[in-house]
Amino acid sequence: MATEEELFANIDALLQEEPQLPPPAERARLREAAGITQARLAAALKTTTQTVKNYENGRSEPKPPRLEAYQRLLKGWAAKYPAHQALAAAPAPAVLAEPVPKTFTRPAAPEAPEAETAAPVVAPAVAAAPGRPAARPAASSRRPAGKKAAKPAVDLRFPHGPLAVLDGDGSAYGVDGIVLDCPATTIPELVEWTLRESGLGAPKLNRHGKDGDPLIVLTAAAAVKLGLPEQLEDRRGLRLPEDHPVVKQVLKARWQLTQRGFGPWARIYRKAQGRERQCVQLAILPWDALDSRAWPGVAEMEPADVARVLGVYAQRVITPRGSTAVSGLELMTALRPPTRPVRDEETGNWVSGPNPGSLGTEPMDPAPPEGQPEHPAVFHSGWKGGFLHEEAYQWVRPVDLLTDEECTLPYAVGLDLNTAFLAAAARLVVGLSAPDHFHAPNFNPKIPGSWLVDLSHVELDPRLPSPFTPTGERPTGPAWYQTHTVAYAQELGYNVAPIEAYLRRETGAYLDPWHDRLKTAYVDTLADLGVTKDLSDAEFLAAIERHKDVDPAMAAVLSAIKATVKGGIGKLFENPQGKGYQDGDPWPAMQRPTWRPDIRAAVISKARVNMHRKMLNMAKLTGLYPLAVLSDCVVYPAPSPSPLDFLPYAESGKPIPGAFRLGPTPGLAKLEGVQSMLWAVDLMEQGLNPARHIKGGDAVLDEGE
Repeated sequence: MATEEELFANIDALLQEEPQLPPPAERARLREAAGITQARLAAALKTTTQTVKNYENGRSEPKPPRLEAYQRLLKGWAAKYPAHQALAAAPAPAVLAEPVPKTFTRPAAPEAPEAETAAPVVAPAVAAAPGRPAARPAASSRRPAGKKAAKPAVDLRFPHGPLAVLDGDGSAYGVDGIVLDCPATTIPELVEWTLRESGLGAPKLNRHGKDGDPLIVLTAAAAVKLGLPEQLEDRRGLRLPEDHPVVKQVLKARWQLTQRGFGPWARIYRKAQGRERQCVQLAILPWDALDSRAWPGVAEMEPADVARVLGVYAQRVITPRGSTAVSGLELMTALRPPTRPVRDEETGNWVSGPNPGSLGTEPMDPAPPEGQPEHPAVFHSGWKGGFLHEEAYQWVRPVDLLTDEECTLPYAVGLDLNTAFLAAAARLVVGLSAPDHFHAPNFNPKIPGSWLVDLSHVELDPRLPSPFTPTGERPTGPAWYQTHTVAYAQELGYNVAPIEAYLRRETGAYLDPWHDRLKTAYVDTLADLGVTKDLSDAEFLAAIERHKDVDPAMAAVLSAIKATVKGGIGKLFENPQGKGYQDGDPWPAMQRPTWRPDIRAAVISKARVNMHRKMLNMAKLTGLYPLAVLSDCVVYPAPSPSPLDFLPYAESGKPIPGAFRLGPTPGLAKLEGVQSMLWAVDLMEQGLNPARHIKGGDAVLDEGE
């Protein structure tokens, strides 16, 4: 039993701890009960009115000696104006004729059958937890005023959001304008502070998934302060040497680095303790962590603006884990975790089991035609039967197929489909199990797989590209095609007779939650830039023309979302890299479950077919044929610089379904560029694609980083 001295010592220790303040809402109530304004209280505390507001909404907490003075004032007010008196003085509610409905913040959404999103804990205001630094408001940044994104519900485990941008003075800029004080002077101290005190992180996107690890973005000044070089000398390996002092510090502190080492996107971790993960993601701005192609201008922004851009992206897409391509792939797994808890029938315990609809935990060898010659399973089998070649369009109409009437039109107008590959991922059924080999099977458009078919007999107008090849040239004999390509030949009325096929028995719409989340992010971000669904076509074109100037930060978010789509799909089929690679050897990318060239092929096949279907309907409705197609951009001869003068509209003024339509939704078109028709013909005579020059050359779907 404890002695009297021990008990008194414990009580004295409690008394010596920092004083605890009442909740933020109670602070505001006490001040209002005393009849004191926020400005008057600020003057008494020798601070600003905004700081008092932050005290009362939970955005920040006072520090000594202001903390003790503020607590003394609140205690005095609490003695004079106890909470029960305020309740007793409240007027009785009026009797209503109808019952009052329960409070709600938004309409109930229908339950998603595939992806289940974990609902974070909601709190009206967030106060700094004991041991965590208080947040303070950021100084006003030089960004233009823009429409604010709807704030997500606050998770009490991560009161300060998913990430922070650390500057050289120790200020860590978070989302919604908060600023934390970070005392770390080394990378290990930064990791410890992030995990123990920062309050950073993100709730899981699926109930069977994992919480998002906190992200710390380092400015150039912060990187130097923490002992990192201003520039990364190893531009090929993109990592610090193993004998660098910072790497030694990390390992000495018993932290680990992933196989990527300490590079622009370094991950520092320890093995999880129970359910609690111990991992911090770093992004180092002076080492080009934010590629200007995906994040235009972001690396040069003020820290608070960088935090705003990345914070909106994290809220709408995912906390960045690397390049946008890496983040796109990580989002797939976050929304479709490979495992879930299942009960062991023998022991009754909960164990990890496969999650239906996911890609599982083990890599899967492709069917021989779905891989590439250097893949170990293909290389060592001696396969000589050809390969699937489902790629995006790169086609130019031969100049001798231009009509005199087309050549007299003064303009070449480029139309770009909004995130065409994202639209193709919608409700796309893909294979989830290993492929099975079949000889002379009957074609079934509902079964995903690869089919060896001769489509050389399909006759189409030569002014349109062939829908079966990325070059737009007519097939010359049997070749391997993905299901959507073969199904389109059947849709056009031609008989298909597969010679062979590699098909998958277990199927599912794996990309559905990925598509839905990215589509919502894309549409919401466009709306923040003034491009909304309720605009007329003329208003839409005007809004698209100026949207990048409305708010550069949100324009950067939009660019990153588009790069996430493109890079994420490309990452499904990542080739071996490095000078020392030998054919037949495994490479890192192919050893992950998300290395799935068949899924990438399905997306691109469907996108190319969708593009051809629109061009065919366009020709039927208007008599117009494209000059060139590059990926998701198609160029038409036109009488004016506006697509409104050649797109098909009904007498009512509404666009005719089936052809190209304008709008902000993925799969609909926007004006990409205008040039003179003579310019386009000149490029075509040189064998160049006008669409590549109109789009700036970034339309080809690659495999990301």
